[in-house]
Amino acid sequence: MAASSASAPPGVTPETPFGRVLTAMVTPFTRDGALDLEGAARLAAELVDQGGHDGLVINGTTGEAPTTSDAEKEQVLRAVVEAVGDRASIVAGVGTNDTRHTVELARSAEKAGAHGLLVVTPYYNKPPQSGLAAHFRSVADSTGLPVILYDIPGRSGVPIATDTLLRLAEHDRIVAVKDAKDDLGAASTVLANTNLAYYSGTDMLNLPLLSVGGVGFVSVVGHIVGPRLRELVDAYVAGDVARAKEIHQGLLPIYEGIFRSQGVILVKAALGLQGRPGGPVRSPLVDATTAEIERLRADLAAGGLAL
Repeated sequence: MAASSASAPPGVTPETPFGRVLTAMVTPFTRDGALDLEGAARLAAELVDQGGHDGLVINGTTGEAPTTSDAEKEQVLRAVVEAVGDRASIVAGVGTNDTRHTVELARSAEKAGAHGLLVVTPYYNKPPQSGLAAHFRSVADSTGLPVILYDIPGRSGVPIATDTLLRLAEHDRIVAVKDAKDDLGAASTVLANTNLAYYSGTDMLNLPLLSVGGVGFVSVVGHIVGPRLRELVDAYVAGDVARAKEIHQGLLPIYEGIFRSQGVILVKAALGLQGRPGGPVRSPLVDATTAEIERLRADLAAGGLAL
């Protein structure tokens, strides 16, 4: 797997196969809605070089994967790999609700230079657990890349059951879970019985997941507070739980503010306030209103980020 490669990015170990602090990066668009590849490369470099990140997830939900074409996904992935792939883990979101399509995207991501794959639970068609297991194994078998399972029943409609996770952990290339099921009891059981690395996929639960054995985060708010997330996880790993709790509590207004609407809408608004690449969202999402932006500005200020 990629984590054992001599050229693996910094922060990668068997216990932290993609590092500890990753952000699910937005896909920047121009004013007319086209890909902003220069902006994507610039944002990726800012996050890695100034934001304390070990890695980035490209073409995930926050990357507006539902409304980008396969060709666009490959273009933005290649732009980010070229910009920062020598110094950060680049994980490609490839999950769809069609196994064959997901395999195609996985193979394309491997050719584009991704270090790993994020595979979401197939959505809408609500497969049984046997179908989920077959889907994830098919994708993991299709490339040589390590896989993060993305467990987010609020979007997919189906959780990955604990027993399914225990079985999938036996696959050599299924190495991690991005957990947005928000069930710390279920996560604890899997962590106690497998070597899967757990990454928080819900920013509000970043610290709580560390407390039951999680290794890091795949964050949305990392776009704007990456260094503070870095400080939080480093403090916790060093045993300074009090400092980690202090940082966590200081970030609560930012967690709440970014998720008052769909996360990508308000994180792109925050990037716009900072003059950084992001641009508009694509329909059926809608850009933040003036009132929403002003409320966001107040939320960010309450969290110590004056814009």
